[in-house]
Amino acid sequence: MRRNAGRRGRALWLQVPLPFLLSLFRGALPDQIRYSIPEELSKNSVVGNLAKDLGLDVRDLPARKLRVSAEEKYFTVNLESGDLLVGDRIDREQICGKKPLCILDFDTVAENPLNIFHVAVTVQDINDNIPRFKQSQIDLKIRESTPPGTAFPLDPALDSDAGPNSLQRYHVNDNEYFDLAEKQTPDGCKYPELILKHSLDREEHNVHQLVLTAVDGGDPPQSGTTRIGIQVTDANDNPPVFSQVVYRVTLRENVPLGFSVLQVTATDRDEGTNADIIYSFHNVDERVEHFFNLDKRTGEITTKDDLDFEIANSYTLSIEAKDPGDLAAHCIIQIEILDENDCAPEVIVTSAYTPLPEDSPPGTVIALIKTRDRDSGENGEVYCHVLGNAEFILKSSSKNYYKLVTDRTLDREEIPEYNVTIMATDRGKPPLSSSISITLHISDVNDNAPVFHQASYLVHVAENNPPGASIARVSASDPDLGPNGSVSYAIVASDLEPRVLSSYVSVSAQSGVVFAQRAFDHEQLRAFELTLQARDQGSPALSANVSLRVLVGDRNDNAPRVLYPALGPDGSALFDTVPRSAEPGYLVTKVVAVDADSGHNAWLSYHVLQASEPGLFSLGLRTGEVRTVRALGDRDAARHRLLVAVRDGGQPPLSATATLLLVFADSLQEALPDLTHGPTPSDPQAELQFYLVVALALISVLFLLAVILAIALHLRHSSSPAAWGCFQPGLSSRSGSGVLPNCSEGTLPYSYNLCVASQSAKTEFNFLNVTPELARPQDLLCDDASWVPSTNHGDAGVPFPSDTILKQAPPNTDWRFSQAQRPGTSGSQNGDETGTWPNNQFDTEMLQAMILASASEAADGSSTLGGGAGTMGLSARYGPQFTLQHVPDYRQNVYIPGSNATLTNAAGKRDGKAPASGNGNKKKSGKKEKK
Repeated sequence: MRRNAGRRGRALWLQVPLPFLLSLFRGALPDQIRYSIPEELSKNSVVGNLAKDLGLDVRDLPARKLRVSAEEKYFTVNLESGDLLVGDRIDREQICGKKPLCILDFDTVAENPLNIFHVAVTVQDINDNIPRFKQSQIDLKIRESTPPGTAFPLDPALDSDAGPNSLQRYHVNDNEYFDLAEKQTPDGCKYPELILKHSLDREEHNVHQLVLTAVDGGDPPQSGTTRIGIQVTDANDNPPVFSQVVYRVTLRENVPLGFSVLQVTATDRDEGTNADIIYSFHNVDERVEHFFNLDKRTGEITTKDDLDFEIANSYTLSIEAKDPGDLAAHCIIQIEILDENDCAPEVIVTSAYTPLPEDSPPGTVIALIKTRDRDSGENGEVYCHVLGNAEFILKSSSKNYYKLVTDRTLDREEIPEYNVTIMATDRGKPPLSSSISITLHISDVNDNAPVFHQASYLVHVAENNPPGASIARVSASDPDLGPNGSVSYAIVASDLEPRVLSSYVSVSAQSGVVFAQRAFDHEQLRAFELTLQARDQGSPALSANVSLRVLVGDRNDNAPRVLYPALGPDGSALFDTVPRSAEPGYLVTKVVAVDADSGHNAWLSYHVLQASEPGLFSLGLRTGEVRTVRALGDRDAARHRLLVAVRDGGQPPLSATATLLLVFADSLQEALPDLTHGPTPSDPQAELQFYLVVALALISVLFLLAVILAIALHLRHSSSPAAWGCFQPGLSSRSGSGVLPNCSEGTLPYSYNLCVASQSAKTEFNFLNVTPELARPQDLLCDDASWVPSTNHGDAGVPFPSDTILKQAPPNTDWRFSQAQRPGTSGSQNGDETGTWPNNQFDTEMLQAMILASASEAADGSSTLGGGAGTMGLSARYGPQFTLQHVPDYRQNVYIPGSNATLTNAAGKRDGKAPASGNGNKKKSGKKEKK
């Protein structure tokens, strides 16, 4: 108990001043903290206040996570006080063996921020081991002839302590014959030698008993004893002699088992059995006998086990050669072990930061790496590098520490996980290496906006679609995870009005499917464009837009509509006159029809369903032009009826019918009786319509006569009694072969112009047959009401002197159709069957006449010359001032054969072209004046 108390007090004395002394030298050793403690301290004993010595605040220790490196098991850190504590039993002899200085080097790690501190603890030896001899009894045989001064080496005592506490001296009990001397081996180990002081006499005293004592330098000192038994034998005068006293050998640590290290040789000058020598190890450590083998006959030393430089770098062997007379010689063999690069470096990960956000900046510390190699010299120098990952690099921190940091920005969408392999290689020859892998997970941030799979979307939807049907689907992807990659869809803009957008389309926020909320009508809405947005659920949210264009396709849901010939107010068909002298190919009339559909669905064709004389007229398949096939014969009837069907190109096709009444006559007066006395039609409704037309024509003539008479009476009282008036834009006067130059032909086809002379006693209604030379694409205007022709009593016609003709003013073109505004007929005036858009003004004039005639029959029953007869009944409202701005434009619906396009409103490309004069003449030649 007293020994333990003294030992503990001495330990505390050593512990207290050493930190104080180290604090004085800390400026010289800024990179390492040093402590000194005695061995065998109890667990949780305080080594020193590590936090204070490191300059750390005790309150910050839990956050800083100050700790000892994982490979050090002897010490721990108290996070409450910052003290460095003993964590396990420290046996200096077990840790450092016989080393004079026992230092435990380890590292302490502090996080937040990351710092490494190097600590060195010197373990002081205490006198806890007593010297011990391997044998409790030593037996010696000494010949009586041994001369005084002969030394007999004895086995040394073993003391595991070091420094002053180790073995210090030997002594033997007082006797007459022997004395004791202390010797020291080259490695510093002391051993006793028994020296003969006086010659022995076996006959007088053959046995001697001595006590050998070994004493250490402890306080108090400790000792161990062994007994020496000496037997005096008969004389063998010559001991063996070694060739060398000390042998030195160098071995590599990787020599194989059984390798011959050395063969020692001793000689004896005696003869016979006294010269037989036996070799043996003498006073060697147990480790020597574990690694080396000695042949007792030959003296050859061989390896017995694998040598390891890291365990021991040198060995000292003591060899004894003894003859049968127990005369012995001793030699020392010093074996030096050379290091081989047989230890691969070790890589230790002390801390790792995972998962790592993908937006971490370059230079972010991921892990702290420590390396070590048990080899020495260049074999123990280690360098590290990262294999195969250019995103990471190693930076040397201090000593054998490295920081694994990022070298560039990471992208989880490209690589969500990294296996970072760190290889440590020493500088030996050949070099050895080892590696360790760190699995690094990358956490997601919202750094990717949704991306649509197409740059834009184009969808074709047929009209009359069912409401609620899916018409398109947009799809966007977001490579992010979780809410960052969850995409929703919405409509953010459209060329439709915002108040009606929701009634047309909607989009599913989850699937991106676009639904039609109503049935589309190609004739009302042909295309519209939406801007769809894909938006993720990240914070902040990211989005992308894409355009979706919806083209509403046409279906054949509109039947053709016949514009000309139009029906009268009572529903009866109108008639056209054909000159009796019409030649084959004469253009009689033209069926004008339009279709609100487009493409093939608006490509019209004309077919004759019924004809009173099948071989007399032909009908253009695409143009709708009715022409004479042959000249009128004497036996042919004057009145003919054609039933025409207009079909579109849809599947199935839709159609409309038109009835053409054609009368061969040279004037209206000739046509009317023919119509009156013609054969009674088989259809009672047709007969009724005929009478209505005649009655309306007569009423119109009477009304016109009354108007002319009133105007004539008015002019008679005017200041120019010879003045002529031009009353109706659609009327002109002709006498003989004279032509009224100031009354030009209007753009309305089949218009009947009448001019009345106020001084003429006889008024005659003449229907002009405009010759090709006089046919012009001009408005029907009379520029000067005071124009007076010269009087010729010898003819019904009135000659017009050239000097009295006033020059006509330019026509007013404001009310005409431009080429871009002309309704879309399905044929051309040129007589071709290709169905191309008409390139002359005649078709436009005819179409205007049809529309005006139809409007007049519905709005006014007081037209002149028979208001019910479409082409004959004209009123002042159909003059040049009448505009057709409410007529639908069907040009874009007309299909061009051989092309997948339809005509568009290309205003200005074809406007202003002069019409073909021949076509205009042919159209009006059916209304000739009465000869």
